[in-house]
Amino acid sequence: KKQCDGTEDLKTLKIPYTDTSKFRINNMVYKAVYAIAHAIHNAVCQETNFTTHCKKQTSLDFNQVFTELKKVSFTQNGYHVSFDANGDPVAAYEIVNWQKSESGIIELVTVGYYDASLPKGQEFRINRNLTWVYEEMEVPISVCSESCAPGTYKVLQKGKPICCYDCIPCPEGEISNITDSPECIPCPREFWPNSKRDACFPKPVEFLTFDEVLSVILATFSVSGACLTITTAVIFFYHRTTPIVRANNSELSFLLLFSLTLCFLCSLTFIGAPSEWSCMLRHTAFGITFVLCISCVLGKTIVVLIAFKATLPGNNVIKWFGPPQQRMTVMSLTLFQVLICIVWLVVSPPFPVKNLTTYKEKIILECALGSAVGFWAVLGYIGLLAVFCFVLAVLARKLPDNFNEAKMITFSMLIFCTVWITFIPAYISSPGKFTVAVEIFAILASSFGLILCIFFPKFLIILFQPEKNTKRYLMNKNQT
Repeated sequence: KKQCDGTEDLKTLKIPYTDTSKFRINNMVYKAVYAIAHAIHNAVCQETNFTTHCKKQTSLDFNQVFTELKKVSFTQNGYHVSFDANGDPVAAYEIVNWQKSESGIIELVTVGYYDASLPKGQEFRINRNLTWVYEEMEVPISVCSESCAPGTYKVLQKGKPICCYDCIPCPEGEISNITDSPECIPCPREFWPNSKRDACFPKPVEFLTFDEVLSVILATFSVSGACLTITTAVIFFYHRTTPIVRANNSELSFLLLFSLTLCFLCSLTFIGAPSEWSCMLRHTAFGITFVLCISCVLGKTIVVLIAFKATLPGNNVIKWFGPPQQRMTVMSLTLFQVLICIVWLVVSPPFPVKNLTTYKEKIILECALGSAVGFWAVLGYIGLLAVFCFVLAVLARKLPDNFNEAKMITFSMLIFCTVWITFIPAYISSPGKFTVAVEIFAILASSFGLILCIFFPKFLIILFQPEKNTKRYLMNKNQT
């Protein structure tokens, strides 16, 4: 703590830096002295044309020496000395290893070095074999558990050090993307982990597309049904003057065939990606076309009943349900369904929605009903007309005409009601895109039931049994 005056004896001076038993400290002092010497030399000397000129009488202050000290770079006794931009010495270390000599003595052997002044990637170098505990040559494991790979997280083992842990796979819907992750993180709502659970990927979007097998089958039946209906209409139009066509109310028959064509084709609107317009179209088109269809069947049933009553003496009821009244009945019943659909679309229409709850690993793109009351009102009105038509057809099925259309209407309504009664639980319980497939199947099954039960027997008589297509045969009540 006191300044030196030049009279001190280094042999008797007791300070850490003169203790020759600590060679590392001595070496540091040795290099420090040389660093100061080089700094002073650089401050007072200049090199010009390979000649050094020094100003020996120059007085130096601390700042000059300190400025030059930052710039020194020299090698002394095999040790390089320099400083970085922060004034710190560049790191240079010998790497030593405890090794047992041939005589059995443990020695510190230099096996490599670390020099931060060397180019990147060459700073660390091992040039001799290392010996580990018990003279093993392999690096010992410093923890009692292997590192946890991405997709897992660490759970400490109870009662053991913190380096002992178990690697647990991430829970469903969560990932870890780093090694030895302490926890897993959940994927965003519309994303799902890959099989390794180390990355999140967008969930696949699923809906009933036109290119899958189920859609192709349903679309084939839909188009086939429409073609069958159109073919039937063409044949009936060609034979429109024959008794079997005229006897079964040809006007309502053609209107029924037209509505059945629309019923078959409306099922195609349920296939494909739901959009705002397709969601509104598919439900309203289905509701209106089916009411038009059932209204025609109901009109034909009422005509059968009234026609029988009209044969009784003094009964003129046929005057009150002629063609104008039949058309008015069909249009009125259909218009009421149109009003229900308009109210539904105005108040709370169907709209496309991403269903993220049915399946965790994928998104179901489907049409939400908007107002469930509106949807069930449309279905309920169709069901009410179908039940009423079925009851009237049952009452008229045993009327004594040789060709009583009420029998065929009874079977068609029985199939129709059965299909839609079984549709309700199937619709509610079907997951994802199969909900749409169930709805299409119900539309096609009920439509095929109507056309086959009502028109197929007439179709056979027109084409293959023309001898039965006479007024005498149709009016003969006793012929079996």
